[in-house]
Amino acid sequence: MNDTALQYVLLAIVVLPLLGALGAVLPVPRIFRFGLTPDQAVRGHGVSFSGMVLVLSIVLAIGFDHDHPAKMQASTDVNWIPALRIHLHFGIDGISLPLLVLTALLTFLCALYSLFKMPEGPGPKGFVALLLILESGTLATFAALDLILFFLAFETVLIPMYFLIARWGGGAREKSALRFIVYTLLGSVIMLLGLLLIGVKAGTFNMVTLATDNGSHLSHSTQLIAVLAIGLGLAVKAPMWPLHSWLPDAHTAAPTVGSVLLAGVLLKMGTYGLVRIVLPMAPEGMHTFAPYLAAFAVVGIVYGSLACLALARQGNGGDLKRLIAYSSVGHMGFVLLGIASMTRTGVNGALFANIAHGLITGLLFFLVGAVKDRYGSTDLDQLAGRGGAALYGRAPRLGGLLAFAAVASLGLPGLAGFWGEMLSMFGAFKPGDGLSRPAYLTFTAVAAFGTLLTAGYLLTVVRRVCMGDRETAELRPAPADVRGFEFAAWTPLAALTVVAGLWPAALLGLTDPAVRTLLGGN
Repeated sequence: MNDTALQYVLLAIVVLPLLGALGAVLPVPRIFRFGLTPDQAVRGHGVSFSGMVLVLSIVLAIGFDHDHPAKMQASTDVNWIPALRIHLHFGIDGISLPLLVLTALLTFLCALYSLFKMPEGPGPKGFVALLLILESGTLATFAALDLILFFLAFETVLIPMYFLIARWGGGAREKSALRFIVYTLLGSVIMLLGLLLIGVKAGTFNMVTLATDNGSHLSHSTQLIAVLAIGLGLAVKAPMWPLHSWLPDAHTAAPTVGSVLLAGVLLKMGTYGLVRIVLPMAPEGMHTFAPYLAAFAVVGIVYGSLACLALARQGNGGDLKRLIAYSSVGHMGFVLLGIASMTRTGVNGALFANIAHGLITGLLFFLVGAVKDRYGSTDLDQLAGRGGAALYGRAPRLGGLLAFAAVASLGLPGLAGFWGEMLSMFGAFKPGDGLSRPAYLTFTAVAAFGTLLTAGYLLTVVRRVCMGDRETAELRPAPADVRGFEFAAWTPLAALTVVAGLWPAALLGLTDPAVRTLLGGN
């Protein structure tokens, strides 16, 4: 497929969800309902549009020139606001393509899941519209090649996620949604200042040109200020310790599909921005702050794991959904550590871990949602006590999938979670030129200790939820095992977790040449 055709495919991928969102809020003529109720028709509308976006993303991936993944492809560059030098500039390379496909896949699976299991709230029209707006903003973020366009797309995602939590969530949903929006908006304001500083000083907002220059038109002090401002804004979204405190509340309150998209896609926007913007455009500034980023990353790894261990401990009344949220703090710490190494190995590991985390944690949140549907709670003490879950004996397929996702999350070799974390630690073991080897060896050792803690809390969860007491099965009727629509929504994530674990070269072959180019050919 030639680049012009790919260009139209990419534009359709970004624009189609917006058209779908508009259609979702309009009345559905009876002739287009095909015998469905209005609510069923709206939910089917969401599946149709997200499915079309997924098909187009697969077409884009097939038509992508895999022999030249470092080259920006399917590029569109339209002078949007000449007075401000802002362009509608989109394109993809080996770094953005996997994230774009992951976004399309997770959104489609969420829409499919919601077709049968709609969260309680105002109704499906607003839900489907917000889901599609969220998809469009995320896709535009990964495809944007103009700094201001990147910022606008980045911001577009925040409002739909706020309303998904505040209107369709549970528990303290309004408080959690408000905390989410305040943290992320404050981070975005700081990030915008850094983006404007780079654009004004360099004389362009073109991300391709800025990455090619590698900061040659920016003074050292400018790079330091820009990295600090942009890095803080992106670190909130990553989420980096100690700027993570909005995340557990948001996940706990969010509906199942909200948690899946928040963990599987939105967190990746922060780390993607570090790789796409900070690393290539301000390398001197990044070099100065890299050890501090690595230190915060490994603290996050250990902190997240200790928080999960505390939640998993018997008698603490830990919430399973909150535990998975805290696990994301630890897993994203490995991504940040790989980026902070400033090496090809580490950055490739970070990008791989991004995709692996999206697949595995997305599956985990789906499974936790299913457990809550069946038992009415995600309290670990209730799920593990007498009359609790005991999934192996009462819902063996659900228990088997939960155990599979848990061992994938702890980094079992042969599954996707292994490669990203290992490559990130290998990158930190031998960091980039000029970075302190003893300091990074210490960071690597702390991160390795974090992997042991991760195994500890995830195996504890599996033991308590999946095994339970022998007498449990007699105390309460057995719940439904995996249903057909759940099987359809979860199978692709489980299958891709295995494929990525057994065939990591498929993803690394895309990212490595692009990473080499972003790092100035090093």
